[in-house]
Amino acid sequence: MNGLKIPFSGIRRQYNSIREQILDVTDEVLRSGNLMNGNYTVEFESWLARRNHMNHAVTCHSGTQALEILAAWWARDRDTPPVLGLPTLSYPASANAFQRAGWRLYFFDTDQYGLADFDQLDPSTLFDAIMLVGLHGAAIREHWRDTSWIGRMHWTAIHLFEDAAQHWLSANCRRAGTAAALSFDPTKNFNSYGNGGAIVTSNLDLAEWARAWRDNGKPDHHMPGTNSRMSEIDCAQMLVKSTCIDAWQQRRRKIAEHWILQLRDSGVRCLVDVSNIDDHALQRFVIDVDDRDRVQSDLGVRGIETRVHYGRPLHELSAFRDWPAPGMLSRASSLCRRVLSLPIYPELTDLEVEFIADQVRDCVSKARS
Repeated sequence: MNGLKIPFSGIRRQYNSIREQILDVTDEVLRSGNLMNGNYTVEFESWLARRNHMNHAVTCHSGTQALEILAAWWARDRDTPPVLGLPTLSYPASANAFQRAGWRLYFFDTDQYGLADFDQLDPSTLFDAIMLVGLHGAAIREHWRDTSWIGRMHWTAIHLFEDAAQHWLSANCRRAGTAAALSFDPTKNFNSYGNGGAIVTSNLDLAEWARAWRDNGKPDHHMPGTNSRMSEIDCAQMLVKSTCIDAWQQRRRKIAEHWILQLRDSGVRCLVDVSNIDDHALQRFVIDVDDRDRVQSDLGVRGIETRVHYGRPLHELSAFRDWPAPGMLSRASSLCRRVLSLPIYPELTDLEVEFIADQVRDCVSKARS
């Protein structure tokens, strides 16, 4: 395997595997001359709604803008700033969208998998909404249902929103709250070749509001909006990928199951394990190791590109330092300094999958010696 280079992203390999289908639908859209708000957009939104067991799906320009739609929709016509509780391990977009819409933020700690620890919520805080984040693809529906926190909160006053960018392809694919924001960023399992996102909901008022918001208030211009559409080309290409996604997810699971077995008793803790893999979307395969930076450097020398998701929790970032948070000794802060994401995508060969496992075991062993 000398000279082998395994990139973190498999998007080039993915494109090569479906190139002809992608070029065919792209040509069809361009020849039609209908580049926005056409049949492909309608069909793709219908597929998304069915897949998520929701009544409506509204595509938009990015996952971040899907979050901005949720934040603006709930905050409209409010006399006082609403309060959002969210786990401190998430991408900054989860907090940015709501802070920019005038929300007050409240960060709380996570468990050993980086998922929300709802028992850390202050029951005296009057939350307007809780953000659910399926970090790395971990399913959250049963996770939040199984905790005792609900009985301590003013439940009837709380909306549940999902930042589902990483976990919406989990096995049951059912949403937990009022609405979910999806992302089709090129880094995602189900990815576009540019930007793309969507809101899925069964709330008709939200769906209609979102459609107007993404298209400058059309058709009646009764509200201010912006230009946040996915193009017909984007939607047509995503429909091609919709025919492949289940097979791609099965391959991800096969890889993950192999690594869980191979890394057992190696000094590596996998954040995807036998307890949660059944519903995991496998957006990332993340390991928890001692001396993470050395392990990452050694893997890089051996041709394996890795990433850190995320280097710091939200409450340690200067943009959010003024909001209530769990502090520097939080479980989330500790986890951020130990986690490392391995490349995982369906196009990895069996030889590459085995090579990654072997090299991780060896690098971890050397870092511990």
